[in-house]
Amino acid sequence: MTSQLSEFKLLDRGFQEVLLLIPGWATDHKIFMNMNLRYNYLLPIQLHPFHFEKELLRWVEENSVNSISLFGWSLGGFLACDVASKNPDWIGELILVSIHRGFEPNEIESVRINLKKNRKAFLYKFYLECFSQTDSEGLTWFKKHLLEKYLKQAEEGLRDGLDYLSDAKINPDALTNIQKIRIFHGEEDTIAPLKEARDISNLLPQAVFCPLKSLGHIPFLNHTFKERFNNG
Repeated sequence: MTSQLSEFKLLDRGFQEVLLLIPGWATDHKIFMNMNLRYNYLLPIQLHPFHFEKELLRWVEENSVNSISLFGWSLGGFLACDVASKNPDWIGELILVSIHRGFEPNEIESVRINLKKNRKAFLYKFYLECFSQTDSEGLTWFKKHLLEKYLKQAEEGLRDGLDYLSDAKINPDALTNIQKIRIFHGEEDTIAPLKEARDISNLLPQAVFCPLKSLGHIPFLNHTFKERFNNG
């Protein structure tokens, strides 16, 4: 486990509300740069999951922030739920995208084995599987702006993410004090099953479930996500 800490940067985009964007495994905050939602963005410039909540609470206290909404995608969904469950008083809205109830040990071990065999080839295949066959818009943007950089990322960060995911779970009972929750999920997601996200939503009466037709595990790089988000 790395001893490094998470670091945050506020991007003032001229809006009133702040949205913390928490990325998934094998990505970073740059995955969100084409999303353009009506918020100021709080970005984890460095994200180390085992220190995430502690460093976020420090940032909130140092900057005298009263309310933040959380946008957790994939692995970021686990982190968002963990932070929200322990700090409901200053969570404006909990937004979960492409979430999974939890991963089985054999799933995590399979990823570790494939990374050791050929990290670049495995990551390339993984990223392609994050998009549905019809989402050429999202995939084209990803290939142009991020794919090459992501294929060169350090092994240490990938291992840390897998270590975190090996024990991460979403417990709906711990989210009952969060007043506003939206759950977005691509109907063609092959990484995190749609049924799991729907089941989590069904256990949360205050949650709004938003299935996204024809989209996969990274739905927010397609323009239809923004349209659905703003109308939801």
